[in-house]
Amino acid sequence: MHTLTDPIGRSFKVLRVSLLDRCNFACTYCVCEEEPQAAPHMSMPRQVILSSDELLDLISRLHQLLQLRTIRLTGGEPLLYPDLPQLIQGIRRLGISDIRMTTNGFLLAKKAAALREAGLRSINVSLDALSERAFLRVTKRAGLQQVLDGITAAQETGLEVKINTVIMAGENDQEILPLLDFAFRHGLKIRFLELMGMGHLFGDTHKQFFSRQAILDRISRIYTIEEQPKPCGDTATYWRTACGHHFGIIANESHPFCTDCNRLRLDGYGNIYGCISSNIPIPLREVRSPQGLANGVQAALQQKQMRFSGSKRSMLTIGG
Repeated sequence: MHTLTDPIGRSFKVLRVSLLDRCNFACTYCVCEEEPQAAPHMSMPRQVILSSDELLDLISRLHQLLQLRTIRLTGGEPLLYPDLPQLIQGIRRLGISDIRMTTNGFLLAKKAAALREAGLRSINVSLDALSERAFLRVTKRAGLQQVLDGITAAQETGLEVKINTVIMAGENDQEILPLLDFAFRHGLKIRFLELMGMGHLFGDTHKQFFSRQAILDRISRIYTIEEQPKPCGDTATYWRTACGHHFGIIANESHPFCTDCNRLRLDGYGNIYGCISSNIPIPLREVRSPQGLANGVQAALQQKQMRFSGSKRSMLTIGG
């Protein structure tokens, strides 16, 4: 089978599926306090989210075309999706065993066992603070302990668990070392993320931007660290501490990784995007022919960029 590639050899092997565009948190890097949460999808009022059967059919056809290696389920908040275990089972029946999810973890304690049984392999939990005050400041919701309980429950089921932490100057940069120590104590992988210019932050991240170097400087006060080689296609670069622990940083702004990006994005309405920076949806829900599907994927490849440029599209609609 001929592999669809762009001029510099990038192809799609990872499909990120944004199941729905609503969330039970209102994190400051995702939701603007002055706007209702429904705002990100108000431009599409007549669209209806695909049913789980329709979504599986589209994923199946994309898999036949691309021979996908990994599916990552995102949101919004994917744990709010009513048919999540059945969807995971359906993806596994397609022959894709590497099924992952990114979640805020608020509902995870109750659902981790069922998701693991359905076939989920690993989970990224967004955890931006360990103090109740900072957690509330970032997420606009009290519920830190529920998230921590969800992490514990996921580990107990055998899921691979990573922590994702978006670092913002003046908001939660003081949480870097406590979160790092928490991850090390509990045998968790942790990745710190630079703030991305998405949605209401498009073109306006400079006040809260906390760079990769600033994160490393903070960690280096306590730990001796050594950078590790970055595998092709990975978003994070990892460092190893002298005591054998590892942490990663996703530095989309200061150290872009776009040149080897292998991700295709699918939203719950049946639109694909070749880049998180793209504001132009490529609709596939009505496309039935193999050639039409291939044309859509080829158009998505043309959206790929050499460097992240940001977007007015909210993370709620396309996932992180």
